[in-house]
Amino acid sequence: MNSDKRLTTTGSTAKGPQAAELWPLVHAERAALAADLAGLTDEQWATPSWCEGLSVREVLAHLTAGASLTSLRWLAGVIRCRFDFDKQVAMRLAEQLGASPAETLARFARVVESTTKPPLPVIAMLGEAVVHAEDIRGPLGLRNASPIGTLTLVAEYYQGSDQVVAARRRIAGLRLAATDGPFATGSGPLVSGTTLALIMATTGRMAYCDELEGDGVEILRGRHAMR
Repeated sequence: MNSDKRLTTTGSTAKGPQAAELWPLVHAERAALAADLAGLTDEQWATPSWCEGLSVREVLAHLTAGASLTSLRWLAGVIRCRFDFDKQVAMRLAEQLGASPAETLARFARVVESTTKPPLPVIAMLGEAVVHAEDIRGPLGLRNASPIGTLTLVAEYYQGSDQVVAARRRIAGLRLAATDGPFATGSGPLVSGTTLALIMATTGRMAYCDELEGDGVEILRGRHAMR
């Protein structure tokens, strides 16, 4: 083996985990969410999510859309929506909502093991699965049980990327440290808490700042409007 191709404990190269390693994690997150949502009442499905402006049912439809959208269809939609990315997101969500909550869930169940994706890296799909699942679970009072290894990978992705949301810019000049795992990054005023709370605050869910500690928390809270 080339000595420059060092392996991590998960078998990844020094450049990070590969797609073949990440897809099973994405599928596991989706399957866990589908199981958690079985048996919700209509009232629960209409609950406002922690993804601003969307109900928990609409966020699930958004996840289905992401797992159903090829790069070619994504590009066609962008052109159709005249490069209004928010408009395309709304259009694709509506396509997957279905006529009832049961249909919304059934459509999501069909894509649990999908490897279809828009032009994003697989780690971004894992981030979407984790963050949007928490957008759904949180308001419903459901507990998240994602493995700390999965959450650490997602935290590491967001700390270095503004690809999907303004995560890297949101935490610039702050030091983040997880209290339940190995994730740590940055320098400056401290923000500490669980890996999940750090992920959610980094991606703009400022309610999670209430679960964080340190001199940098109020700075982070003040950056809620970044997109």
